[in-house]
Parts: sequence; structure tokens; C-alpha cells
Amino acid sequence: MLFLDFVLVALGLFILVGAGDVLVKGAVNLALRLGIPALIVSLTIVAFGTSAPELLISIKAVSENAPGLALGNVVGSNTANILMVLGVPALLFGMHTADCKSRRSYMQMIAATIIFIAVSFLGPITWVHGVILLAGLAWMLWDAFGEALDHKREVKADAAARANGCGIEEEVEGADPDMSWKQILLFLALGLLGLPLGADLLVDNAVNIAVHFGVSETVIGLTLVAFGTSLPELAAVLAAAYRGHSDVALGNVIGSNMFNLLAIIGIASFFGDLPVPRGILNFDLWVMAGSSLLLIPFVFLCWNITRVWGAVLSVLYLIYLLVLLS
Repeated sequence: MLFLDFVLVALGLFILVGAGDVLVKGAVNLALRLGIPALIVSLTIVAFGTSAPELLISIKAVSENAPGLALGNVVGSNTANILMVLGVPALLFGMHTADCKSRRSYMQMIAATIIFIAVSFLGPITWVHGVILLAGLAWMLWDAFGEALDHKREVKADAAARANGCGIEEEVEGADPDMSWKQILLFLALGLLGLPLGADLLVDNAVNIAVHFGVSETVIGLTLVAFGTSLPELAAVLAAAYRGHSDVALGNVIGSNMFNLLAIIGIASFFGDLPVPRGILNFDLWVMAGSSLLLIPFVFLCWNITRVWGAVLSVLYLIYLLVLLS
């Protein structure tokens, strides 16, 4: 039975990742077909769609009276995003982050981390706290939207000066001008059906594994579930690092962490209260915060994340997992 539980957890993760991917593609192309600007699509549909697996897991966990799994998933995913998702690609390829302009978004991530820690210590996290988290998300999205508009105007102005008024259209992840309406509707249906199915399989069997080994669902969320839900980000950052797009890699991690803290727990709190386990308050929140602060030299001092730093980050993540599992 235990082997079957692990198989079903892996199957649930596979379904979640695949459903999230097709949902993003379907939603992006539907929005663009309806005339919604590419910029708005990038800031909303893509951001929400790529975090749909974590969101569905958290909602399912809260609804099934396993809130520790939801909190462990978010806190563990944020730690994994910095130590593993940045560490492994840097170890393999190195990342030239000296020229990345990520100070503004990084400071927003730190602000989101502080807000989340404060809310956790005021716990249990209720819908009132959820409103606070979602308000922080709304402010950050509005700020990012304004910054993106300024950037788009600058790009068009530069292009006009060089090419007599020919602007540059921003690309959107998942956009396919040749996708038919039938494909769009199929992708939306598969995504909307696959996400709850994958969440059911993962949460139910992750709890079974926790019971079998005598550990809490919080530890399972911090380790197995967090690692699994960070795999899509790892794949994206590996591809970006391989192509030399370090700004995309760093931005992916920073944006994902902000959304995890503010949106996922914010929305999940409307489905039930989330008591914060003592272990998360005393240890895991501070590991997450410390991991976030490790990015300061790369963001503010223009250091590159070299292979040596990649090894350091990866080893720190392995140590963290060993401490949890011990």
C-alpha cells in the first residue's frame, strides 16, 4: 500500500503539472483571441495559471482538515525555489546575474515575506488575514503593472527611434497564433478537470504517507510536496540558465515566491482556518527568510551566481531536508 501511495503522489504531481501547463496555454490564447492585451495576460493569467497546482493543493488540504500540508507546501516551496531551483541550474551552468535589474521585485518579495511571517505569528490564519495577504498581492500586481507599462513605452520609443515607428510586440508564454478554437477549448477543459484530480490524488496519498511514517502532514508538505511542486520552476530556470537568460531565471523565482506567500495562503484561508504549527513558527519560517536574504549579494552587489555558489545553495537545501526528516 505504501508503494501505491508514492505512485499515486507521483501521478498526482504529474497530472497537476500537465494540467497547469495546458490551462495556461488555453487561457493565454483565449484571452489574446478576445483582444485582451498581451501585457495584461502576462501579469495575470500566466502568473495565476502557473501557480494553480500549489493553489489547488492548499485549498484541498484546508478542506480536508490538513492545513499543515498547505502551509508546509508554501513555506517549503519558497525555500526550495531559492536553494534548489536557483542552486542546481547555477551548479550546472552558472548564472550571470550581475546585470539583472531585480532590486524592486526583490524588495517586494522581502516585504511579502515579512507580511507572511507577521500573519503567521498572529495565527491561526483566518479569512481576515487572507484579506491582508491578498491586499498586499493587489498592491504588488498594480506596481508591477505600472512598471511593465513604463518598460513597454520605453521599448516602443527606442524601436520608433531606430526603425521609424516600428514597435516591438512583447511575447507571452504559451501564445500560439495558429492554435484553433477547438484546441483552446480542449486545453481549458483538460486543465480545469486535471487540476482538482491531481490535487485529490496528491493530498490524500501524501497524508497516508505521513501517517505511515508517523510524521506530520506539515513535514510532508515541507519536503515531498514542496519539492514536487517546485519541479516546474526548476525546469523553467534550467532552460533559462542554459540559454543565458539569468534575468528570466531570477525573476521566475522572485515572482513565484511572492505569489506563493500572498495569493495561495490568502485564497486558501477562505476555505478554512489555518493553525500554524509550532515547528514552522520556530524553524521553517526563519529558514525561508534566511534563504531569501541569501540573494542580497546577487541582487544588490551584482555578484554572479557561479557554480561554486550553486553548489553552496544546493548543499544548504540538502542539509535542510535532512534536518526535517531526522
